[in-house]
Amino acid sequence: METRNVEYAILGVGTSGLGAFSRIRKQTDSVLLIQHGPYGTTCARVGCMPSKMLIAAADLAHAIDEGAYFGINGQYEVDGKRVFERLKEDRAEKFVGGVLKYVNSIPDQFKLEGKAKFVDQHTLEVDGKVLVKAEKIILACGSTPYVSPVFQSLCHELDSSDTIFELDDLPKSLAVVGLGVIALELGQAFHRLGVDTTLYGRSGRIGSFSHPDMQKDVLRTLQQELNIIPQGDFTHARKVSGGYELTYVTSEGESIIKTYERVLIASGRSSNLRSMDLEKADLTLDSRGLPQYDPLTMQCGDAPVFIAGDATEDLPLWHEAYIEGRIAADSAIHFPTRKEGTRATPLGIYFTDPQMASVGKIYSDLDPEQTVIGRAKMGQGPRHEIYNDHRGMIQVYAEKKTGTLLGAEIFGRGAEHMAQTLVLAIEHEMSVSEILQMPVYHPSLEEVMKTALNKALFQLK
Repeated sequence: METRNVEYAILGVGTSGLGAFSRIRKQTDSVLLIQHGPYGTTCARVGCMPSKMLIAAADLAHAIDEGAYFGINGQYEVDGKRVFERLKEDRAEKFVGGVLKYVNSIPDQFKLEGKAKFVDQHTLEVDGKVLVKAEKIILACGSTPYVSPVFQSLCHELDSSDTIFELDDLPKSLAVVGLGVIALELGQAFHRLGVDTTLYGRSGRIGSFSHPDMQKDVLRTLQQELNIIPQGDFTHARKVSGGYELTYVTSEGESIIKTYERVLIASGRSSNLRSMDLEKADLTLDSRGLPQYDPLTMQCGDAPVFIAGDATEDLPLWHEAYIEGRIAADSAIHFPTRKEGTRATPLGIYFTDPQMASVGKIYSDLDPEQTVIGRAKMGQGPRHEIYNDHRGMIQVYAEKKTGTLLGAEIFGRGAEHMAQTLVLAIEHEMSVSEILQMPVYHPSLEEVMKTALNKALFQLK
């Protein structure tokens, strides 16, 4: 068996892996990228970008549907084949193509393709053909969709976010398993493109908000448009003529048996580390069976092993993977000296309609006795009135003692832009009164944000 000796081995050529490589490559030639599966990053190939392309088409159709209020009456037909043709073309040319261009520019001496498994803490076996001995290892191997046991027998036939964008046409009906970001974004998009869509939850939770009032408002609002069954369990799934028959038992004990042409499994993702014989790496594992690590160094215990990106199962977001890859690389370069990186203020956005955004600390992490909540309904904003869009609300959380903004949960039109403003304010540790000194144009969607901040300031005074 061939043996390769390097100073650094990086598992995964995605956002975090490439970020780590770019840092380390400036220091040494003794580095090796190991990739299993297609290049292109999760974001560009099966995540952020293709999902937003599908959402763009769906939102256009929905805007025409809603045009009557404004005196715009449109007639249109959804060409499902063209929807997916355009998505695949743009994905290949504008997003994956850019990543592949960079990967192809990396000399072959730095790349090895195949599935890696641990032999010991410093040794990886790749496809049973190559032993890679590395002084330091960075685990940036990403994740794959989680499939619950009830769907395991059909896992190669059902869709996930890794396969759904390979369709050639829109299905007539679709079951969506999950109520997280992937499920809600894609479920709403398929519904707006004319697909008979049902979304099934397990716990009753929907989206990412932790405040109970925000949770209730999201479910109530989205159920006005979408067929959402929020709580229950699938008990059986089988292939039948015309699709897949699913049996789901609600939290009230009602059995729902229905057949769908396609089923989208969107109930989370699982770290690819789980299939790498992780027990041989001599690392301390957490209750999930994944390495314990320091989020400021991305180091796994005291070992010369570092982790980044979706492999952690903690923050499956592009910007977090970007940051973590560079922190992991810097830590590996300075090992055994401890080298802390700088983490960003938490920021998460759902591109549903209405949008959802969480910024900074979430409500469940705060002490209610030491926190002031400023709340505003989206319908209170003049720009929202212009759009005839009263859905949603915003809550800002401030520290009672200092008035410093701690976090926010936003549900409504323009949430992504308000989130970008508030995350900047939190990064600079601004108080509510200081934020309110910033100009807010009239009429703009951000005026609702200003209303919520003013309500918090009133309580602080």
